[in-house]
Amino acid sequence: MSTTVGLIVGSLRKGSYTRAVAEQTAALLPKDYVVKQINIGDLDLYNQDFDDENRVPESWKKFREEMQTVDAVIFATPEYNRSVPGVLKNAIDVGSRPYGASVWDKKPAIILSVSPGAISGFGANHHLRQSLVFLNMPVVQQPEVYLGNVTNILDDNLKITNEGTIKFLQSAMDTFVDLINRFKD
Repeated sequence: MSTTVGLIVGSLRKGSYTRAVAEQTAALLPKDYVVKQINIGDLDLYNQDFDDENRVPESWKKFREEMQTVDAVIFATPEYNRSVPGVLKNAIDVGSRPYGASVWDKKPAIILSVSPGAISGFGANHHLRQSLVFLNMPVVQQPEVYLGNVTNILDDNLKITNEGTIKFLQSAMDTFVDLINRFKD
C-alpha cells in the first residue's frame, strides 16, 4: 500500500525557489510514496461565519476533501516579515475548522523553509511549527530544514546543484519517512 504525501507550498510566485526546492525534496521520498501537490492559492479567506451558517465556499470543500486523502504533509515556506505568507496561514486555518473536524489532526509533517537571505526562513519555520504543534501534527524535529542563500545552490533552471544540500535533504526525507511509519494505523 502506498503512502500519499501532500505538498503544500506557501509561495505562489512564478519561478518560486521554495516550490523548486520542495518538489526536488519530495522527489527524494521512496518510490512507493505518492506526492500530491495541494493548491492553496485559490482558497477563499477563512471566515468562521461561513462554517457556522453552512455557507462553506467550494474552495474550502475541495481543499478539505483533498487533505483527507493524504497521510502526511510537506510544508514548504518562504519567510515574509519573519513569518509565513498569508496564503499558507489561511490554508492552515481553513483546514483546522470547523472545530473538531481538523484535516491536520495526527498527520505527520515536515517543514522546509527557503530564503535567498542568510537567516534561512528561521522565523517562518518556527511560526509554522507552533501552529502544527497546536494542530496535533507530529513534526520532524531533527534535522530542521532551513535553506538560506538558496540562489547559491540553484542553477538557472532552479535545480539544486550542491551535492551536500541534496544529501542533507535526503536525510531529512529519510527521517520524515521514519516519522510517518511510526504513525501509520
